[in-house]
Amino acid sequence: MKFPASVLASVFLFVAETTAALSLSSTYRSGGDRMWQALTLLFSLLPCALVQLTLLFVHRDLSRDRPLVLLLHLLQLGPLFRCFEVFCIYFQSGNNEEPYVSITKKRQMPKNGLSEEIEKEVGQAEGKLITHRSAFSRASVIQAFLGSAPQLTLQLYISIMQQDVTVGRSLLMTISLLSIVYGALRCNILAIKIKYDEYEVKVKPLAYVCIFLWRSFEIATRVVVLVLFTSVLKTWVVVIILINFFSFFLYPWILFWYSGSPFPENIEKALSRVGTTIVLCFLTLLYTGINMFCWSAVQLKIDSPDLISKSHNWYQLLVYYMMRFIENAILLLLWYLFKTDIYMYVCAPLLVLQLLIAYCTAILFMLVFYQFFHPCKKLFSSSVVEGFQRWLRCFCWACRQQKPCEPIGKADLQSSGDRDETPSSSKTSPEPSQFLNAEDLCSA
Repeated sequence: MKFPASVLASVFLFVAETTAALSLSSTYRSGGDRMWQALTLLFSLLPCALVQLTLLFVHRDLSRDRPLVLLLHLLQLGPLFRCFEVFCIYFQSGNNEEPYVSITKKRQMPKNGLSEEIEKEVGQAEGKLITHRSAFSRASVIQAFLGSAPQLTLQLYISIMQQDVTVGRSLLMTISLLSIVYGALRCNILAIKIKYDEYEVKVKPLAYVCIFLWRSFEIATRVVVLVLFTSVLKTWVVVIILINFFSFFLYPWILFWYSGSPFPENIEKALSRVGTTIVLCFLTLLYTGINMFCWSAVQLKIDSPDLISKSHNWYQLLVYYMMRFIENAILLLLWYLFKTDIYMYVCAPLLVLQLLIAYCTAILFMLVFYQFFHPCKKLFSSSVVEGFQRWLRCFCWACRQQKPCEPIGKADLQSSGDRDETPSSSKTSPEPSQFLNAEDLCSA
């Protein structure tokens, strides 16, 4: 039975960020900064409440007679109690022999084109640990993108405006960044396990390191770009946020309405139609919050029973990173044009170059992960390198097609001159490139 390290990491980040935020809010109160205090408390207590609701929803404690558990969640102590419960189950699992076990069937990763199906016995204790891990993984994603991400953005903005970084603020920003990166990492792992549910997925340590570096560069760059733009154009940042928000929030619902599928009723049996709608809107809000700062790694599909698209869409991944890179470049250009005196001692061109390189570094680590360290890379129809080679061939063909041809008159004069010089040659061999089309070149 695996050690519940993910549960311990989730609880540590939850407690550390909440404690640091409460301590910093008291500092703002003593300094008379009521607005900063209110926003710091909002981005700390709101995700706390959402985490409590998530744990109750996953464990279905609302329909069970457990008043002590409900009281602990009301006191915001639910994650600590759940962590204590997890370790009690873990240390007692080897002492008692379980009379009832369930058998799960998983397929191994293909070897030499063959994939074997294996059976595994799962006891009650291990099943409970799996449920706890799943609940804490979802809670970490909620805390990261509905709490830690706006909290990090707020504290970095305050530091730039006040031109001062205190110890408490730097500590909170560090913990918030770690929380966001960890939430994005859990989101990647959840996406892999959902998409390849029938396979036995084993993630190697180097894959975790690669995802951590990928997400660290991507999220840090995105937050810095947003804060720099907000510091010089406060009104226009609202427009940017609203465009991003409504684009990602409405996209799954537009696809759902376009598909013509019936309204999903099988999310939870105890939920009414109104409750199902609220849950779907909350999932869409979480999906939007993730994509505001980084690639979500999962695509919300409302007409699917699992609510998640299991197909890996490389086109959406490419479009997202291209659009996000262009957006970051435009925001940095506007910041450079309208920067104020607070950036007097900052080398603006160098900072812009560093941020763009950092975002490209994130994309590089992402490509390395999908090419070398993805646990299910053997199931891909094509690798990253092969896809890049095909794209490069198509791009080269498009460039050749756009080359200007020689003027018709000049070509006629040249051909007539050639006929005068060599009257015996009545036929010329055509160039091979004239008979190549896009499909032949791209499939070469």
